[in-house]
Amino acid sequence: MQVDIAIVGAGPVGLCFARALAGSGLKVALYERQAHAAIAQPAFDGREIALTHASREILERLGLWAKFDPFDISELRDARIFDGERTDGLTITARDGRSAQLGWLVPNQRIRQAAFDVVADAPDITVQGASSVRDVVQHANGVTLALEDGVRVEARLLIAADSRFAGVRRLLGIGVRTRDFGMRMLVCRVAHTQPHHHAAWEWFDQGQTLALLPLNGNRASVVLTLPPQQMAEVEALDDAAFAVDMQRRFRDRLGTMTTIGTRHVYPLVGVYADRFVAGRAALLGDAAVGMHPVTAHGFNLGLQGADRLAHAIREAHVAGRDIAGAGLLERWARTHRASSWPMYTATGLVASLYTDDRAPARLLRGATLRIAQRIAPFRRLIAGHLTQAR
Repeated sequence: MQVDIAIVGAGPVGLCFARALAGSGLKVALYERQAHAAIAQPAFDGREIALTHASREILERLGLWAKFDPFDISELRDARIFDGERTDGLTITARDGRSAQLGWLVPNQRIRQAAFDVVADAPDITVQGASSVRDVVQHANGVTLALEDGVRVEARLLIAADSRFAGVRRLLGIGVRTRDFGMRMLVCRVAHTQPHHHAAWEWFDQGQTLALLPLNGNRASVVLTLPPQQMAEVEALDDAAFAVDMQRRFRDRLGTMTTIGTRHVYPLVGVYADRFVAGRAALLGDAAVGMHPVTAHGFNLGLQGADRLAHAIREAHVAGRDIAGAGLLERWARTHRASSWPMYTATGLVASLYTDDRAPARLLRGATLRIAQRIAPFRRLIAGHLTQAR
């Protein structure tokens, strides 16, 4: 099989990258180890994705936003950060961002479904499920993929978008900085009797981290981070006991809670690739940068990096230049590194400081939140980072 661009990984970033190239005259193929049915009808995975204004613009242009059910789009109007028992932490409002909202929450399942739907009928894009890559060989004018089923694919450009534990990244000989936070994160939807006013919470409490992502109605996605042994105890609870436990952990601040969704648990591991480019191959999404979820910017970062690369490729193709030329890929890599490294580093520092239960760390973060609340320009700076409004 011969294609112009082979994308390994049909997650939302890989699919959106393919959609951004639709109609360009380039033949694009996606290869995903999951079965085709799992790509075409993704299962609910518990994750709610916080989308910035910049990401919404991209999703509108690609045709995804119009496919979302309005009930699945929840406004994020404010963000509140609490530390320990105190209730006077830092509040970032939409006004700080000079916007009607800081962003929007959309289920990851809906983004994946919409991303598949917009490429499913594109004549120049194919999606192949149950396809795992066994080997990658680069040569002067392209890349040869050897699939586990014996099929060989010749491509001018290879894109690895197969998760933060990417197998293709290893086949390309690209190392990665890995940070295992030694914690597990549980996400689950709940109903509650007190309104959340569309404010997101990040609560760094003694021995645990809690987050609340506001959904439409008196519903929310709760996020609990604990060490593995403690998380196993929470996982063992039935739905009724789990709701009581979460209500206790949130100190009854949202009234009575009821479990209304399935629970999903994920390990917290951050990754940052040593290189984003190797020959005629590039890394996208979590294969390049896998973020700790505390800043909720992982998907936004991956989507925007994919959009920039697709734009550069389209321009090169129209001009008759090599779509996988070293200059093109390296320029993109420098831009993506410049935008991702500060965010990745800052996220790690925040996660370390706000999960350290030693007395000096507790004093420092409490003081930091109180001071930040009093400095309007600092709040506006954070709000600008959260909204990415233009």
